[in-house]
Amino acid sequence: MSSLPTFTSITTAKEVATVFADHIRGKNVLVTGPTINGLGFETARALAGYANLVVIAGYNLERLKLAEAAITAEIPSANIRFLVLDLASLASVRAAAAQVNAYPEPLHVLIHNAAAPGGEFKLSEDHLEMHLAVDHVGPFLLTKLLAPRLLAAKTASYTPRVVYVSSSAHTLAGVDLAMLCTNPDPARYSVYGAYAQAKTANVLTARELSRRAGGRINAYSLHPGTIFTNAQLREGVKEHMVALGLTAFPTRRNSNGRHWVEGQQRKFRTGVST
Repeated sequence: MSSLPTFTSITTAKEVATVFADHIRGKNVLVTGPTINGLGFETARALAGYANLVVIAGYNLERLKLAEAAITAEIPSANIRFLVLDLASLASVRAAAAQVNAYPEPLHVLIHNAAAPGGEFKLSEDHLEMHLAVDHVGPFLLTKLLAPRLLAAKTASYTPRVVYVSSSAHTLAGVDLAMLCTNPDPARYSVYGAYAQAKTANVLTARELSRRAGGRINAYSLHPGTIFTNAQLREGVKEHMVALGLTAFPTRRNSNGRHWVEGQQRKFRTGVST
C-alpha cells in the first residue's frame, strides 16, 4: 500500500483534488451554500475539474447562476447543475430532495456547507431558531431524504460520503434542547452561542450517521480553519472572533503584521483543502 501524501495548512484545495483526481472522477457531488467568496464555491470549483457532476444548491437563483458562470469560465469542461434549496424552509428542503431523487445520475457525496448569517434572534418559516434551522435541521432532513440515493451509490470499491463543514466553535457549547424546538425563548439566544450549538449538532450528527450506517455511508465533520468569508464580514461577527481570541481585529496587529492570531488564518483555497 502506497503512503498517503503529506498535506499542510497551506495546501490548497486544487492541490488536494489533483492528488485524489482518480477518486473524484466519475463522482456526482452536491454542495450547499456555493456563493462566490465562500467555502462552498471554492469546494465546488476544486471538484469541478474532475467530478462527473457538481450540483450547487442555494436559496438565491441569481447567485447560483453567478457561481456556475464563474466556475465554467475557469473550467469549461465542468458539469455544473444548480438546485434551488432554502434550508430555512423544510418545504423547500423536501422539494429540492425530490428533484435530486429524480436525477438520472447517482449521488456519491453530499457536502453540507451552507450556514445562517449571524445577527439578531430570528425564526425560520417553520418557527425554528435560524442558526439551528439552516445549519442543522435543514441539512438533517436533506440527508434523511437523500440517504436512499446515497446508499444506492455504494459499490464494493466505493462508500458514499456525507460531509458537514463544522467549526472548532463546537467546543464552546453543547446543544440547548430548549432552543431546538419551535418558538424558542429569545432570552436564551446569543449569536455565537447559537452558531456553536449548530456546529456541535453537526459533529454529533456525523458521528451518529456513521454509526447507524454501519459502513454503508461514511459521514465526517470538519473545521476548515478561520477564514474571512462573507459570513465573517457581517455586523457583530468580528467582535465575537475577537472575544474568542481568533483575531486581534480591529484595534491591533500581531507580530506577523496581521490582525489574526498566528496560526488561525487560512485562505479560501487552503481552508477548502480540509
